[in-house]
Amino acid sequence: MKYKDYYAILGVARNASEQEIKKAYRKLALKYHPDVSKEPDAENRFKEVAEAYQTLKDPAKRAAFDELGSHAPGEDVRPQAGWTERAGGYAPFSFDDLDLGDLFANLGGAARARGRPRNDGPLRGHDYEAGVRLTFDQAFHGTEVEMDLSVPEYDENGFARHVPHHIKVRVPPGVTDGQKVRVPGKGGKGARGGAAGDLYLDIQVQTHPLFRVTGRDITIDLPLSPWEAVLGASVKLPTPSGSVTLKVPPGTSAGKQLRLAGRGIARSGAPAGDLYAIVQIVVPGVLDDRQRELFKELAETSTFDPRGHFAQEGTRER
Repeated sequence: MKYKDYYAILGVARNASEQEIKKAYRKLALKYHPDVSKEPDAENRFKEVAEAYQTLKDPAKRAAFDELGSHAPGEDVRPQAGWTERAGGYAPFSFDDLDLGDLFANLGGAARARGRPRNDGPLRGHDYEAGVRLTFDQAFHGTEVEMDLSVPEYDENGFARHVPHHIKVRVPPGVTDGQKVRVPGKGGKGARGGAAGDLYLDIQVQTHPLFRVTGRDITIDLPLSPWEAVLGASVKLPTPSGSVTLKVPPGTSAGKQLRLAGRGIARSGAPAGDLYAIVQIVVPGVLDDRQRELFKELAETSTFDPRGHFAQEGTRER
């Protein structure tokens, strides 16, 4: 996830009291409310301020946020296991604990002072953001997730309140850790005929014991015995889509990458990546007498020198 410094957004210290946080929020909400503000990018700033307040006003969410430590804005941060559940997700808007009449009374106009918005036309629903933790297989193949969320929705007067929702959404195949997925129309409901907002899923993918992801490509370590590497072999190789038979050519060295085209991550509108098996030479730890004799015989008869280049380089240096 991308780090946002909510304390800096509200302009308060990290040890600010609840009253200091609320006061800072009131001041900035008045400054950037899109109905009255002439500041550039007022709507986005208002959303940012409301999101920060939504987190810091709640002791549990604030404690979870503090666990992240301090980072540069926009820096990728990987929370510890269970953090998303403690944080409870982030809502872009919240008017909880805010006296709207008091807020709008400072803006002028009797109607707004009574808590009615200036615009009586359709209001688009709020966008909402929630964390989703997936296994590697769920992320690779796609999955359906169900979430219980408190989503901000407009009432008929055009003000937002949080309403519990049980949401079922389809996560497309090929998502990766840190990706943000937009689910149209699954955010808060609009008012007065306005369209619903969108739901944004912050994807967190658990690490896999075998596979590693780089972009759309997947890598896996392929252990080979010395004789398989020298003579070549056909080996069973696991892939996210099932096991395949991989032919290892004779004379394969450690570190060589054997490519399986199209076995990587597939995303809509883009070709699938590749899977790379990286060769690791593994020697047996225990030998019986016969096996030891065979290795000794090989050592005595072989003319292969894996360090022959040492002598050449040494000659050049002199």
